[in-house]
Amino acid sequence: MATQKLYAGVKLRETRNRLGITQKAFAAKLGVSLPYLNQMENNHRPVSAAVVLALASEFGLDVTELSAGDAERIVSDMRETLADPVFAENAPPVADLRLAASNAPMLARAFLELHRAYRQTHERLASIEELLGREGGTTTASPWEEVRDFFHYCDNYIDAVDRTAERFAGTDGGPSDLEARARQHLARHGIELRFADTAMLRALDGRVLTLSTRSAGPTQRFQLLHQIALLTQGELLDATLDLARFQSEAARAIARIGLANYFAGAALLPYRAFLEAARETRHDLERLADRFGASIEQVAHRLSTLQRPGLKGVPFFFVRVDQAGTITKRHSATRLQFARFGGACPLWNVHQAFETPGRFLRQLAETPDGMRYLCLARDVSKSGGSFAAPVRRYAIGLGCEVSHAAQLVYADGLDLSAARAFEPIGISCRICERRHCHQRSVPPLERNLRVDPDRRGVLPYEIG
Repeated sequence: MATQKLYAGVKLRETRNRLGITQKAFAAKLGVSLPYLNQMENNHRPVSAAVVLALASEFGLDVTELSAGDAERIVSDMRETLADPVFAENAPPVADLRLAASNAPMLARAFLELHRAYRQTHERLASIEELLGREGGTTTASPWEEVRDFFHYCDNYIDAVDRTAERFAGTDGGPSDLEARARQHLARHGIELRFADTAMLRALDGRVLTLSTRSAGPTQRFQLLHQIALLTQGELLDATLDLARFQSEAARAIARIGLANYFAGAALLPYRAFLEAARETRHDLERLADRFGASIEQVAHRLSTLQRPGLKGVPFFFVRVDQAGTITKRHSATRLQFARFGGACPLWNVHQAFETPGRFLRQLAETPDGMRYLCLARDVSKSGGSFAAPVRRYAIGLGCEVSHAAQLVYADGLDLSAARAFEPIGISCRICERRHCHQRSVPPLERNLRVDPDRRGVLPYEIG
């Protein structure tokens, strides 16, 4: 596979402006001419290896920050947006999208926001007859997407919250010490901790916090730490929410829960200790879960958030799906970006995890852009704690680019050099470029179709 050139003009300008130096001084530090720097900052030329090394040696820049992770997310989102039939006659090529994402990311995000508003308005108009016939019917824009995008474009890493949670967890002791510390904070606020046989995971009623005995230990600890965040970190959460500038109170309330969840996960799995353990165990999820008193899902999710500048872990993607294939959680620190709407590719092993409960499935996969990944999948079904309670069935997927696979115990025994070992997967059928996929559910919106009544292959049409 050809090496992709690195265009990072926006990041170069941000770095220079943060340092407060002129283009001339910056060029001298990097050992390049002023015109050459100007061309790189405007993405007319790629960033050379010599400049990358100079950025690291002269300014201590974590060169992984130059990667186009954020730009790739924007490109992926714009591609899916432009698959809307309203753009059928004017869809720009991917090269133009990459230029927009690299050179004008704020304009690209404004475009995505505009299309989201258009789509919500279109959906409201489409359902207006039903709403008019329903007494007291109202329409409100869903805040979930706004909150999802907030975490998405923060790279699912909130530095201030993460570091505060790490300080709360401390550097010594294990899960029992962390739980004792949390109990002490409750006592300082005059709150009594009780456990009860209830379907409610957590309930704060006056001065009594009740946790469910039906929940597993990791869930109980997580809910305890979530309440600690709400009790002790109100100013930090509010400051973070103020910076996000959500458009509705509902979105702000949902994001506050998300930030409290983030604190709980970061305290249960403190950054430096967890990163060190992940490297030591070669990212063995079961060993990490046992060491930190966490669940497999909590460990997998945390691995995808290890993006602290200057101390980054392996860049993972993480996703959780239900049995219908609907994505209920998603995050990617890799080039693989999940569809904003709909489900995941049916060829991906995460869907097979429901058939093999309690087992890790491994898959070598290749996306249409030629990138190759090591993918893990496992079911994480959750009992309701009683015979009459429903079981919540989910599967999680975790993976990284194959260049990092040697750092994972799950790569042992796999032939990473054999091209035939990599299964072709996509992102979502509606934007997938593969013409001959036997599992395609709907035609791609970006391509013309040919229908021949006298010819029938696996699909009832051919993709132009």
